[in-house]
Amino acid sequence: MSDTTRGNMPQILYAHASPKSSGEVSLFDESLEGHDFTSTQGPDFTSSRADIAAATEQLRAAGFEILEEGSTATTINIAGPPELYERYFQVPLVTEQREVIRPGSVGERATVTFVDCPTTSLSGLIPTDRSPVVDVVEGVAIEEPVFPFRGTPVNALPPRPGYWHLTVPRKVAELLDADKLHQEGIRGAGVRLAMVDSGWWGGHPYFAERRLSGSVVLGPGAEREDVDENGHGTGESANVFALAPDIDFTMVKANFENILGSFNAAVNQNPRPHIISNSWGGNVAAPPLTAIGRAMVDSITAAVADGITVVFSAGNGHYGFPAQHPDVIAAGGVYIDNSGGTQASNYASGFRSRIYPDRIVPDVCGLVGMQPHAMYIMLPVPPGCEIDQELSGRDAAVFPEGDETRANDGWAAFSGTSAAAPQIAGICALLREAYPELSPRGIRNALMSSARDVQTGASNPSTNGGSIAGPGHDEATGWGLASASAAVAAAVFQM
Repeated sequence: MSDTTRGNMPQILYAHASPKSSGEVSLFDESLEGHDFTSTQGPDFTSSRADIAAATEQLRAAGFEILEEGSTATTINIAGPPELYERYFQVPLVTEQREVIRPGSVGERATVTFVDCPTTSLSGLIPTDRSPVVDVVEGVAIEEPVFPFRGTPVNALPPRPGYWHLTVPRKVAELLDADKLHQEGIRGAGVRLAMVDSGWWGGHPYFAERRLSGSVVLGPGAEREDVDENGHGTGESANVFALAPDIDFTMVKANFENILGSFNAAVNQNPRPHIISNSWGGNVAAPPLTAIGRAMVDSITAAVADGITVVFSAGNGHYGFPAQHPDVIAAGGVYIDNSGGTQASNYASGFRSRIYPDRIVPDVCGLVGMQPHAMYIMLPVPPGCEIDQELSGRDAAVFPEGDETRANDGWAAFSGTSAAAPQIAGICALLREAYPELSPRGIRNALMSSARDVQTGASNPSTNGGSIAGPGHDEATGWGLASASAAVAAAVFQM
């Protein structure tokens, strides 16, 4: 559903201005309908330094806040009140209430506010043809809402509820075959891994006791690097540390209203990361991509071409995007029960993309719980954060509606493909340590060729009605459950 109004307009609007493309075809040109935006072939969407500088100077002079100038020469992240955009670009802006899948839900729908410009056919695009910056800026893409793909203390040791669940680091490392590599000394040392998420509270005793360290960088528009209000990023970091405890870890705390700005901030770290883990996304069931979607995939393509391995969650009943992009590793879900049996998680997405017709999502799977809320992995979170309170408060905390922890104990049981992405990213770090020259494509191929086939269960019914797992490559689990030791063994053939 879509209801166009002027109401609920945000006070500050985040967007990305695209300087003139060197290939003389605009990133937002109508002729690009169906263009895959996946390789360096075709139009060149990079921009000259002169155009970037001129565009930046003019936009700043007009009153826009310049949040970041992409060193990848794709877009300039800007912010300002909606009225400034309307006045400068001489266009109207409206809000639309569009239906989405709620974060942490199983097919539960809600409506959220999107901002759009009704004078263009490409959703989310502000044209520049009536503005002073027309000679150097080809269009402005408005940010859209995205959500963490999670399942819906302070003690260093987790609570022990009576239901079957996994612990970090031991059980997660064991079930993904990383413990054997750890014993051989392969633990992710020297590998720079960035995570784009809600923040990281490294003060949790869980991290201190295990000497797990990292840093926090504020993404454009984010505040307070010492606080993770939601708890999602802190919890998911424990998944990546379970696989690769010796990584050089950076959390880019995201303002989820400006998510491309945060992704670009991760790409532009100095030195650049080897791997970027993303446990978030939107729901894009069919083409066309919106303006911000085009800008996002252009940034991803540039990052991968620069040697960065990019991992995204497949979604929890969402047609996860950017997970559909063929240059990224899409992480889906497999559930392992208390007897060791495996099946496709019915909480995780599995589908054939309609944007990239030959693209099956996921590529490989991590460990994800089952419906209704995927409460599966006990993870450290800031005490009293949003997740800590929310999951303990469900139906008096009785499993499976609640996780049977206290609302301020610093622990919560959750998963979703938000957990799978950092698990896969951690395995990528082990591969990168073992074979430093391995390309993103080589890492992806090593993961897929060595995954353990999962032949039972079905993915979330909200995508394709629930894809059935079977022998070999399928839409429910991709190539299967990732195996760290098997992937490292297979990587030699990718050199």
